Amino acid sequence: MELEFLLKGIIVGLLASIPLGPVGLLCIQRTLNKGRLSGFFSGFAAATVDAIFALIAALGLTFIINFIKEQQFFIQLIGGIVLIILGLNIFYKNPVKQIRKQKRGKNKLLQDYISVFFLTLSNPIAVFLFVAALASIDIVSVESPVISTLMVVAGVFCGALLWWISLISFVDLFRKKFRLKQLWWINKIAGLLIVTFGIFAILYVFLK
Repeated sequence: MELEFLLKGIIVGLLASIPLGPVGLLCIQRTLNKGRLSGFFSGFAAATVDAIFALIAALGLTFIINFIKEQQFFIQLIGGIVLIILGLNIFYKNPVKQIRKQKRGKNKLLQDYISVFFLTLSNPIAVFLFVAALASIDIVSVESPVISTLMVVAGVFCGALLWWISLISFVDLFRKKFRLKQLWWINKIAGLLIVTFGIFAILYVFLK
């Protein structure tokens, strides 16, 4: 029975991670510029936050969900600002310097993890997506056995991590085929797209 919940959690984790938003773009950009490990640590951070959101949803932690609802305006506003700052930082990044750091082994993997962790955490509205997804497999209930809940959360983490490992590995296969000029353009495009995500997030806050 617990295996069934684990498999369902893996499916939820995969489906939640596949849409290519700002975190996906960031993981791809880091893989191309800084190497596979940077991309893996970034994806690992995103999977960690997905597991946290799934745990909140699965346990039905009403006080956290209510806090998110009440502070949604400020949380989304901060998230939008973070995206804009991050996007501008990527836009002006010099891929040559990043590649040199990677060759010298100076990549700050913990920094990569922390930055994506808080970026993903700045979009806690995803909790409601997990509430809906987990309700569809009959797990969001105070009566749900703890072991079943934990298996679902573990499944979400594994499913999300599986997606990020697959995506980063695929991107890394073609990494050496990119020239510096192409990496420079990738930084520009990824930066602009992430800034656009941030602008839309802020506009949505004021227009909804």
